[in-house]
Amino acid sequence: MNAEYLHRLLEDIESGKQTVEEVYRQLKAGPLHMEANPLHVPDHHRLLRNGLAEVIYAAPKKKAHLLHIAEKYCGRRETVLFTRLRKKQLRALQAAFPEALFNESGRTMILNAPPREPVHPDEPFILILSAGTSDVPVVEEAAATCRAMGMPYHSQADVGVAGLHRVLQRMEMLQKAAAIVVVAGMEGALPSVVGGLVDCPVFAVPTSVGYGAGFKGLSALLGMLNSCAPGVMVANIDNGFSAAFAAGQVIRMIRRWSTPQK
Repeated sequence: MNAEYLHRLLEDIESGKQTVEEVYRQLKAGPLHMEANPLHVPDHHRLLRNGLAEVIYAAPKKKAHLLHIAEKYCGRRETVLFTRLRKKQLRALQAAFPEALFNESGRTMILNAPPREPVHPDEPFILILSAGTSDVPVVEEAAATCRAMGMPYHSQADVGVAGLHRVLQRMEMLQKAAAIVVVAGMEGALPSVVGGLVDCPVFAVPTSVGYGAGFKGLSALLGMLNSCAPGVMVANIDNGFSAAFAAGQVIRMIRRWSTPQK
């Protein structure tokens, strides 16, 4: 979308030819202006459409490729989330963009990170639970996703079913959350327990934590898919990003429908 087109839309609002809502619908639908780039085609319109700007899956990419992408977005002041950074990639980006927000445990970088949204108990927020401290890298990826989306979230680690009282002690927070991301490995039982205690969507994330029969997270995945608790949806193994994004969309919808339409 070029500046001339956007300027014309704003003039239409000023002159009364179009309403704010009509122009908003056009902006949300496109048209899109794509930059010619041999390495990457940036999507500068994604935030308006989806509620989260560009996300770069870094694991298979070369350092030079990632630096090129980051440089493109840095000048535009757009929030960009990089996930699954390897150590060498992370170090190169830290050197080039020291002002970015890095999470070594979660293997993420947020370029042009928004301020963290505080959690207010009387307003919708995301709760991220993990069964054990071994699940922390996936939890941190989910937390970085919430941060990049500008969503209020709270994380609570080590509430696995081996000590069920640890979950029950947090009933008040569980039942105040608008969406819950539950991260667990081993047998993957925690989402079923949580799903039976709350009236909000539960986004379960199986992790590759466990012994041999866990098959690198497959047992947890199958256990979560077979949950008898209603309202439990399951992301892919170790995919904290997708679960957190889905939870963030729940918050966006609540905000949309609770805000009076102009």
